[in-house]
Parts: sequence; C-alpha cells; structure tokens
Amino acid sequence: MFPEIIDTRPLRRVVDDTLEWVVRYWGDGFEAAAYPLLVLLNSIERFLLSLPWWLIILVLAGGAFAATRRWVLPLVVIVSLIMLGLMELWEDAVKTMALMISATLTTMVFGLPLGVAMSRSLLLRRVLTPVLDLMQTLPSFVYLIPVVMIFGPGKVPALVATIVYAAPPLIRLTDLGIRLVEPDVLEAAQAFGVTPRQKLFGVQIPLALPTILAGVNQATMMALAMVVIASMIGAGGLGYQVLQGIGRLEVSRGLFAGLGIVVLAIIFDRITQSFGKRLQERIGLAGERI
Repeated sequence: MFPEIIDTRPLRRVVDDTLEWVVRYWGDGFEAAAYPLLVLLNSIERFLLSLPWWLIILVLAGGAFAATRRWVLPLVVIVSLIMLGLMELWEDAVKTMALMISATLTTMVFGLPLGVAMSRSLLLRRVLTPVLDLMQTLPSFVYLIPVVMIFGPGKVPALVATIVYAAPPLIRLTDLGIRLVEPDVLEAAQAFGVTPRQKLFGVQIPLALPTILAGVNQATMMALAMVVIASMIGAGGLGYQVLQGIGRLEVSRGLFAGLGIVVLAIIFDRITQSFGKRLQERIGLAGERI
C-alpha cells in the first residue's frame, strides 16, 4: 500500500462543508437563477409534444434535404423516426430532443460570446483553457454530485449537467474559427475603415461559421451523450428507458431505447455536418470569385 504521508481527511471535510454551506445559503439563489432553464425546457417539450408526429418527421426530413440536397438522408430520417414510433418510443424521443435542443441553445447563448472573447483576449484564453480542459476530462458523473445537492433531483440539474458537459467544444471551436481567419482578409477589411464591431460581425464570424457550426454539432452530440446519465437524476426520455431496462434486466427495452438515441444522434449529426459543409463550400466559392 502507498504510505499515508499526508492526512487528506481535513481537506475532504473542508470541501464537503463548503458545498453544504453553498447549498444552505445560496441554494435558493441558484434555483431562482436556473428557473429560466426549466421554463425553456418545459416550453420546448410541451411544444414538441403538441405537434403531430408526422409534422416533426416532415420538418426533420425537410431539414435533411435542405442540408444535403439529396434524398438519401431524408429517407433515412423518415424510416428511422417511424421505427421509433412503432417501437412505442415516440414520446420519450421527443422529450430527449427537447433536452438536447434546450442544452444546445443555452450552450450557444453562453458559449459563443465566450469563444469570441477568448479569440480577442490572450489573457482570457490562458485563464479559460485549463478550465475547459478540466470540464472535458472530468467524468460526467462528477457533474451530477454538486448539481443534485444544489437543485435536488429533477430536470434542472440534468439540464445544467448537460450544458456543462457540452459547452467546451463549442467555446473552443468558436475561438479557433475566429483566430483562423486569414490575416490578409482582416487587413483588407481594415483598409476599408471598418470598426472592430463591423470586422467581427461582418468578416470574422461569417468566415468562421463552418468551424462554429462544427462546434454546435459537437455540443449537440455531447448533449445526446449525456441523456442516459442525466436520466439518473430525473431527466426522463430515452435515457430513462435505458436505465429501466438495466434495472429490470429487460434487454429489449434497453436495446430499443439505446437504438433510439443512436438514431437521433445520426440524424442531428448528419444534418448539422451537411449544413457546415455546404456553408464552407459557399465561402470557398466566394473566395475564388473574389
């Protein structure tokens, strides 16, 4: 056994007591701050559940066709979603989509400005880079401990944990995309007398959009990867079906729900990737014409 050189029990007690103090005195404030997330998630979930099943399938198939301009992916979307309905997983799939959409939208609201700020400030990049490294390397179960202690089981801690897990790739790729804009293009824009705001929104962000969309794609996939773990604290959806299948040793329930998560991941991954590729081609063509 490794020798006990230092007694770490006092340090552990400090960490536990600190978290308990935060929960006792700041728990209500955190719950109030997270209430808009609950409203967003419930609103998206109610809206999607109120839509006819065929309309959701048509919208996703239309998005697939608009992204690829081919019929292969739309047909895959239609067949896959119909199979989800036939396996009696439609409602759970919609709840999973609501959680994923809510987490992705919230991640974009916070992640895009942070990525832009990192690209414009070397000091901020040096400060946030180890934080993002820590967020990406920590096991996802670790996120559940503090959020459950602060918010209790339910949809809010599941959504918060999903946002924390999905944010780093979007922030990193937004920062990278803006920094990779060609210096010659920036010099040409400055020669025309653009302001820093015009340069950011008129030049850097449009040229960085393919990379930013890749970050959105990664955030979406990370959010879907969290649905099974988030179901342990009350997220519901397909992840809860997988959890029930494990708990009850029902192989069919867990297998079908797991396939449903794979189907959603493939659909949203292919659509967002195709949009990014089409946008990159357009920007490349534009550059050749100039």
